[in-house]
Amino acid sequence: MSDARGGFYERQIMPRLVAAACATRPVTRKRALLVPRARGEVLELGLGAGPNLPFYDPKLVIRVRSIEPSDLLRTRAQAFTGPIPVEIQGGMAESLPYPEASFDTVVCTFTLCTVHAPAAALAEAWRVLRPGGRLLYCEHGLAPEPRVARWQRRLDPVWSVLAGGCHLTREPETLLRAAGFAIQSLGSGWLRGTPRFVGWHTWGHAMR
Repeated sequence: MSDARGGFYERQIMPRLVAAACATRPVTRKRALLVPRARGEVLELGLGAGPNLPFYDPKLVIRVRSIEPSDLLRTRAQAFTGPIPVEIQGGMAESLPYPEASFDTVVCTFTLCTVHAPAAALAEAWRVLRPGGRLLYCEHGLAPEPRVARWQRRLDPVWSVLAGGCHLTREPETLLRAAGFAIQSLGSGWLRGTPRFVGWHTWGHAMR
């Protein structure tokens, strides 16, 4: 939900909760392993408050551009200073303001759970990636354990309202393959210190 349409909770409270959840130590460790693999011109979907920015390698990355719908989180991210140029715009991942084949890497961390239309967002990621470009991802989603998955499905309608549109039951790899991406590496597991209903994570990279 964009700030323009949201109430006080959506504009002020929820973004702060999301930023805190996305900056826990286990999540940060995942970012530190994934983000340094970005190369060239980079697009980050859902920058948030900028937790990935310290991990881009200035020897490998030319520039980072990003789309972030929250005014509050964009302001926080814009305070980051580092050796890599960073450009942040408002907007939605489902409608990117960039020409085709503009980027070498798309980074998508803890974003597919929240976008309104993940298939549309990935179609846009495909469009703006250059042929041979890759998408780096780390996402939580539907757990492989049936008992946990049942609880995720029960909780999802309430959770999505309280957590800014975050869904517990999406399957990132299924969405990536449906969008045409070829998954080249895949890791999965439970995120330490995280409740089981939101603790199953997968990560890796996929090629256009």
